[in-house]
Amino acid sequence: MSRQASGLMAWLIQRATAVYLALFLGYVLVFFSFAAPTDHVALREWITNPWVALGWLLFLPLLLAHAWVGIRDVLIDYVHHLGTRITLLTLFAFVFVASGLWAFKAILTAGLGE
Repeated sequence: MSRQASGLMAWLIQRATAVYLALFLGYVLVFFSFAAPTDHVALREWITNPWVALGWLLFLPLLLAHAWVGIRDVLIDYVHHLGTRITLLTLFAFVFVASGLWAFKAILTAGLGE
């Protein structure tokens, strides 16, 4: 794969994920502005709604993909020492994967009522 195709794919991923992230965060902001849950039970009821849970489960990997492409591009552009760049990319990959797994578990735990 050429660098041009890789750059185009990164650009497309950034734009596609940004659209969903903006729309979903807009929904969440409107919901919490006009019909905010009054307590923890109401919040759990909202998050266990299948459409809301599906929205969050789609939001998480798209947020991580968006963040990964962004941080990868910044590191490629501004960290010129290859060893440092690889170390930072590995560190960010670990943090993103761990954060994604933690958030996925939190949504499933809320949905299963544990």
